[in-house]
Amino acid sequence: MSNVVNEAVRVLSQKLSGGFDGVAKFVIEGEGAIMMDAGGVRAGDEEADVTLTASADVFQQILEGDLNPTSAFMTGKLAVDGNMGMAMKLGSVLS
Repeated sequence: MSNVVNEAVRVLSQKLSGGFDGVAKFVIEGEGAIMMDAGGVRAGDEEADVTLTASADVFQQILEGDLNPTSAFMTGKLAVDGNMGMAMKLGSVLS
């Protein structure tokens, strides 16, 4: 598992301390994937209701609050596959 994924799990665990209502996956290109669900945040690559995909740089900017997830999606830096409502809910948590 990459350092990027490990750090992302740590940061997202703080942001989603109560878990996430649904199953979401964030794929970090070239690094791995992170699962978010009612049980919390962990490294993994399983089926999800929504999958968000971005480069490590874009993902880092979103986590640090330097890039709004909606803006990243609208400019093509963040791909979303699956339940768009769930993606928006996750985006509000990450902002």
